[in-house]
Amino acid sequence: MIRRPDSRTVPVLQTPRLVLRGQRIGDFAALTAMWADPVVQHYIPSAPTTVAGSWERFLFNMAHWDLCGFGYWAVESRQDGRFAGAVGLLRFSRGFDPALERCPEAGWVFRSHARGRGYATEAVAAMLGWADRNRSDPRTVCIFDPAHGASRRVAERSGFVFRNMQEYRGETVEVRQRLRPETVVRSGSR
Repeated sequence: MIRRPDSRTVPVLQTPRLVLRGQRIGDFAALTAMWADPVVQHYIPSAPTTVAGSWERFLFNMAHWDLCGFGYWAVESRQDGRFAGAVGLLRFSRGFDPALERCPEAGWVFRSHARGRGYATEAVAAMLGWADRNRSDPRTVCIFDPAHGASRRVAERSGFVFRNMQEYRGETVEVRQRLRPETVVRSGSR
């Protein structure tokens, strides 16, 4: 029997202002508009720029839940139910740092109406809390454009520390890592 991936396979997380839930077909127009946003495209050069590219990204994110046991959540405002963005963990094979190839990579992206409100930090905290309770990975990484100050602040507030700079697809990216809280305690007690 083939199991169809859908939002029932994705845990629902709630914060004081947000709901993190599985992405749905009904989110696709908002996702496409978000990826087409010039600010998103400026800081995420790999952002899909076409409807077809957005569909491929949507399917890639959905498949992660079945294949890896983690993936991306849709983030919506509890106040008005509007789609605010997406946050989650993915497994990439970027080929630039062998030590990080097996680590889940955290990511976040938000629509223009939701930026500057602390939503990314709130959503990333919920996502990392879920990962710490449900995953055994000793560390999580994130990468972003070093000029993207907002992403750097979210990463720092979320416990990601600088690892190095790398070249990826012709662009310089900042690589940060976060150790699970138990890993920090264990490694500090030796």
